[in-house]
Amino acid sequence: MPVKKNDVHEMTRSGYERLSEELTHLRTARRLEVAKQLEEARAFGDLSENAEYAAAKEEQAKLEDRIHDLEETLSKVTVIDEDKLDTTKAGVGLRVSIKDLDHEGKIYTYEIVGSEELSGAAVSASGIQRISQKSPVGQAVSGHVVGDEVVVRIPRGTRRLRITAIEK
Repeated sequence: MPVKKNDVHEMTRSGYERLSEELTHLRTARRLEVAKQLEEARAFGDLSENAEYAAAKEEQAKLEDRIHDLEETLSKVTVIDEDKLDTTKAGVGLRVSIKDLDHEGKIYTYEIVGSEELSGAAVSASGIQRISQKSPVGQAVSGHVVGDEVVVRIPRGTRRLRITAIEK
């Protein structure tokens, strides 16, 4: 998801590194692959009726758009210092356990991450579900402390949640 001009967003170190690695891969190996596809497609002859060439050009445009989006995003990110996170309040970089007061008290644990980090896996390396700070639940719990109850509107209705734990 591209960042709007003048927006600065928080991101975890691991999210920043993952996006940086993707950018490096796209700028190097992926650009070479697409250039090779274009070269091979040119060899088929008349470019005006060459479906392979048109497809390779489209792939090149998508690649360059993604590179631009990543460059823009990474230029506007503040990487949070995870060692200095305040675990008294829910926020980016922290794991938050919440009890769903409306559905038999089921407890869910989420890692709150910057919204730009979710272009990849929705589950962290430790197996914890990751949610964006801008998601309905992420927004509802951010800034709240253990014991706080929040009401969140989700696509399937409204839920009452209680924060039961906040940890790194």
